[in-house]
Amino acid sequence: MKVRRSIALAMLLITSSLGAGAGTIPSGSRATVRLNTSLSSATAHKEQAWSGTLTSDIVADGKTLAKAGDPVKGKVTYVNRSGRLHKPGELSLRLTSIKGETVYSSRVSRKGKSHTKSNATKIGGGAGAGALIGALAGGGKGAAIGAAAGAGAGTGVAAATGKQEVTIPAESVLTFTITGSK
Repeated sequence: MKVRRSIALAMLLITSSLGAGAGTIPSGSRATVRLNTSLSSATAHKEQAWSGTLTSDIVADGKTLAKAGDPVKGKVTYVNRSGRLHKPGELSLRLTSIKGETVYSSRVSRKGKSHTKSNATKIGGGAGAGALIGALAGGGKGAAIGAAAGAGAGTGVAAATGKQEVTIPAESVLTFTITGSK
């Protein structure tokens, strides 16, 4: 009888200690992740899956719930491709699982560079060069015509070269806040 009770107690202790490291990741925990692949607003699509690894342990109440190196998965939740003269590219990502456990997380977003400075330089430079050439060739009236033609040419250059996509390179480190888990 004592042997049975001892065995039952030992089994209980063993099974309870096996589950000690397991558990759901609580809301508010931070998950710092290194991406395995590159993502770009030029090619990504909404709901596209991505993967990575944790860069540090997730610990709650003194228990390690996930370890650095554990696999993570996520998805692209928003993509906005860049326009040629305005609207830089945008990407938003969320975490969907940590070591196979479903999680919900905050969104991490990135936006491409603004078009404003680049476009102003190209269009303004074209207008200035056109005005100079027009002034040399035809005086004041030529300067006005040259400025308009140069601005048009600058706008064409800005349109041809103006996409400002955002890229999140492979090996980038992003931090998500866990908002829930299953």
